[in-house]
Amino acid sequence: MGLPRITLMILVLGLAACSSRDDDIVLKRIKDKGNGPNEFTILPTKPLQAPEDYASLPAPAPGTVNLVDPRPKEEGAAALGGNPAVMRGTAPAASDGGLVRHASRYGTQPGIRQQTRSEDIETRRRHGRVHLIRIGNADDYTDAYKRQWLEASREERRMRQRGIETPSAPPPED
Repeated sequence: MGLPRITLMILVLGLAACSSRDDDIVLKRIKDKGNGPNEFTILPTKPLQAPEDYASLPAPAPGTVNLVDPRPKEEGAAALGGNPAVMRGTAPAASDGGLVRHASRYGTQPGIRQQTRSEDIETRRRHGRVHLIRIGNADDYTDAYKRQWLEASREERRMRQRGIETPSAPPPED
């Protein structure tokens, strides 16, 4: 009597493991290494306040921000003594032209964000399956992204061989 129930349970679990998922696959078993606080769990918002004149408020529209919504880029620029109004645009400020030219001196790739998003969805799709039998102590996040980890010394050698300066790296060993 017990064997048919166990067999039925194994079949149901096997069928559930074959079910399809969305494109946004969440990796399971991510271990917290305890290296500090998770800055994404803190969401400070400004206290609600009444406007001085209700007639001067803009009409509500989809996609617009609330007056009390956090604006980390603008607030960060103001905290560092910059102009927060510059951060409202999507294009870099004209005063940052030199910085943009220097950062793109080795070329840029249009659509890189869309490409990395689709590659990340594919990586999570391949590695986001639930492992019913797990031997050892590992997490799915590490398994999924380990091949993409950057080995600093190898990357530094590669850049120096191509003539790219690495001023913050220690001098090459003789």
